Amino acid sequence: MTVLSSALSSQLATVDEWPVKSVCAAARGADEKWVVHGDESRVYGLASVTKLLSAHAMLVAVEEGVFELDDELEPPGATVRHLLSHAGGVGFASPKPEKEPGERRLYSSAGFDIIADRIADEVGMSFPQYLRAATFEPLGMGSCVLHGSAGHGGEGSVGDLMNFADEILDPAVLHPETVDEALTVQFPGLNGVVPGYGSQKPADWGLGFEIFSHPESRQGLWFGESMPGDVAGHFGQAGTFLWVHAATGRACVVLTDRPFGDWAKPLWTDFNDELWSVFEDAGTE
Repeated sequence: MTVLSSALSSQLATVDEWPVKSVCAAARGADEKWVVHGDESRVYGLASVTKLLSAHAMLVAVEEGVFELDDELEPPGATVRHLLSHAGGVGFASPKPEKEPGERRLYSSAGFDIIADRIADEVGMSFPQYLRAATFEPLGMGSCVLHGSAGHGGEGSVGDLMNFADEILDPAVLHPETVDEALTVQFPGLNGVVPGYGSQKPADWGLGFEIFSHPESRQGLWFGESMPGDVAGHFGQAGTFLWVHAATGRACVVLTDRPFGDWAKPLWTDFNDELWSVFEDAGTE
């Protein structure tokens, strides 16, 4: 075991102190070697971490010519790009417009469902079927399944999300330029609210990926404060999160069986700060 692997193992083991019944955590550095604590095959509800997986399949649809990022869907004026980056003006659960597209970052699962419905109409299969064919099967994500909303209805294991993170850091299904675009802030400067963390100025999002960017925020975010602004990922109300940092090849996945709440806020921020420190102290790039 390398010095880094040993240090990662010790840090990941701290999740055993969290007030949850079940948890699995994994992390990797630039060497692409994952260190896992817990049962990586156990399936958990993903909640909004689902958005990352759905966004991947939706970007596959872009590459396959189903539509283009700047094609208009619904509501009027809202493009695929708007909807993937929570700038489409629709609310969390309803496709009814609340703002003009591009006016404000409105966190929305409904926006993902609008895209999913268009894919289903165009390709002649349900979006869960398309997601399996476009993302789960080629990436070997055998435990993953989508029940319901493309924005929060997924289930999967840490092992499968490790495969997903590997794809983002070294793309094999998507073109690298597509992944670069997904990790780039779309419609910079938009303010908004992140569920559970309140107002963020700005609330930066790529194509499906929340991008840290160190916003002005009273409640902070789930990323570690010491992490760079271009760390990207997502957390879920099921007590889950995944982040990647393309510049260093680092990634982390944590899944629990306890819904997100006040218990998670200090623990997740501290955990990610300490994990980042492990990477920095090891001198890995």
